[in-house]
Amino acid sequence: MRRHVRYTDLEQRGIVNNRVTLTNWIRNQGFPPGRLIGPNTRVWDEEEVQRWLDSRPTEPKPTPRREGVSHALP
Repeated sequence: MRRHVRYTDLEQRGIVNNRVTLTNWIRNQGFPPGRLIGPNTRVWDEEEVQRWLDSRPTEPKPTPRREGVSHALP
């Protein structure tokens, strides 16, 4: 049997901090859209969420270097 998670579960697990970010991830980053089980209740398949997390980069983005700025210490 598949396990479903709600928005509050995603928050408690530290996956998402707000609904706007979640909406952007669904629209632009391939986060699973989940499904409505009631007029105001959306759930996500736990395995789909985990697959999405596993597909994300694990390394932090490199710090951008600005042209013409010296990083040498005096």
